[in-house]
Amino acid sequence: MKFQLRVPAMAALLLVTLLSATGCNRLKARDQLTKGIASFKAAKYEDAINHFQQALDYDPSYDVARLYLATTLASQVVPNLETPENLKTAQRAMDGFQQILTKDPKDKTALQQMASISFNLKKFDDAKNWQKKVIEVDPAASEAYYTIGVIDWMQSYKNATTILAADGLTDGGDGNPKKSKDACAKLQAQNTNLVSEGLEYLQKAVDNNATYEEAMTYLNLTYRRKADLECGNDPARKADLDKAQEWSDKAMGARKENERKKEEKNKGGVTM
Repeated sequence: MKFQLRVPAMAALLLVTLLSATGCNRLKARDQLTKGIASFKAAKYEDAINHFQQALDYDPSYDVARLYLATTLASQVVPNLETPENLKTAQRAMDGFQQILTKDPKDKTALQQMASISFNLKKFDDAKNWQKKVIEVDPAASEAYYTIGVIDWMQSYKNATTILAADGLTDGGDGNPKKSKDACAKLQAQNTNLVSEGLEYLQKAVDNNATYEEAMTYLNLTYRRKADLECGNDPARKADLDKAQEWSDKAMGARKENERKKEEKNKGGVTM
């Protein structure tokens, strides 16, 4: 009978011990998080990574530490560098963001970081897909629309220069009216969808940000890619070039407006 009475008492003691240890580990995890943030602010990124990892070792459910760790790792990914070390860092960051997205598929920061890492690794289709998920979460995310448009232009430009080179031409930015019918047909096949999507998303970027000068600049460039596709239709080619120039002018106007606002802000925003 005495033995039966001692079992619940031992279980209760064990529970108290476990709770105490859990609480202690959480305090240690938060301490490591604080140290990690301080290291990050001091640009001591390796130290920050170690502190955030220790925070997770103490408390594997500490999602804030996981987000900080993945973000710090992402900041260390060098664009276009395909060394094993750089790829390993990128993968560690993506694994962290994937864990966050498993719990919350609509975590905007994690989605944006996944898009950014994919872009830096030149995985452009993946980057576009992640940016589209960002837009699903935040339809006003101008940068996501802009990035998709930039990727479309990059891909269409690469296609154009390759096809034109095989035709003995370099890109003149004027629709390249001297290209052969065969080259034009190839351009239409490879670039029509890219150009259409690029124009659509860049326009949405400007719709959400009326002074988005970078998006306007790429609208100019993308309309020049559209001019490539007007096979034998010279009026249509010239109309595309007119639109390109129109967006170039708008980009210049937006740049001046942004500079004016910046100057006004630096002066304290005082207006007479």
